[in-house]
Amino acid sequence: MKVTVVGVGNMGTAIIKGLLRSKHDEVAGMNPTNPRVSAFAKEAGFPLYRTAEEVISQHPDVVILTTPAAITISIVKGFTSLGRQTVIISAAAGIKIADIKAILPDNPVAAIIPNTPVAVGAGTIGLALANDLPAPAYDQVTHVLSQLGDLVPVNEDQLSIVGVVGGCGPAFVDVFMDALGDAVVKYGLDRSTAYQLIASMVKGSGTLAAQSKLTPSQLRDQVTSPGGTTIRGVEALEKAGFRYAVIDAVNKANQ
Repeated sequence: MKVTVVGVGNMGTAIIKGLLRSKHDEVAGMNPTNPRVSAFAKEAGFPLYRTAEEVISQHPDVVILTTPAAITISIVKGFTSLGRQTVIISAAAGIKIADIKAILPDNPVAAIIPNTPVAVGAGTIGLALANDLPAPAYDQVTHVLSQLGDLVPVNEDQLSIVGVVGGCGPAFVDVFMDALGDAVVKYGLDRSTAYQLIASMVKGSGTLAAQSKLTPSQLRDQVTSPGGTTIRGVEALEKAGFRYAVIDAVNKANQ
């Protein structure tokens, strides 16, 4: 399958890295002249196009838009002669499926909100589909995106909050990990080992949550023995307003 990523900024770069890593499809990029992007394309070994006409001439099966919202519609207008079988996947926040369908009415369209861990196949990807998306196009969308991480199907109007959790959430976790690192170093562990320990713990906790299907509170209860050390730590988090701080962070980010 031929996949072209239009817009090789941070997210476009991450998506291309993830697709190249899986080695399942032919991957290309489209971007205005940019030394960083040109160097990345040369190093990673994928073709880089400058114009929509070049992309159209290659007859891609899927086009992924990772362009800034302010210019996405004008870029989409350059693809009006694209084959109607080509699936459009938009990662442009704020651009509705209907906005793209108004320009490309015959093309299947989906909207996503990914995060940068797609670069290593560990992304969290909110996925909204056009109501008229045919089954073959759905198969193409899931084939491409499943290489990049976990798909979270939602209604289009829910993509914003998915973006906050998937996009901003890693930074919130990073802050927690950094603070936990300071606490561990205080007790004598060197920082490199502390970060290795913490990253492994977070990875394991996330994997267990995803695979066990238990709620976070159920998983917490498994390690909070009556009168034990963990429940005392949880009490300290509650006293410090940790739970409210997380909710407030989401509120602020979602504004």
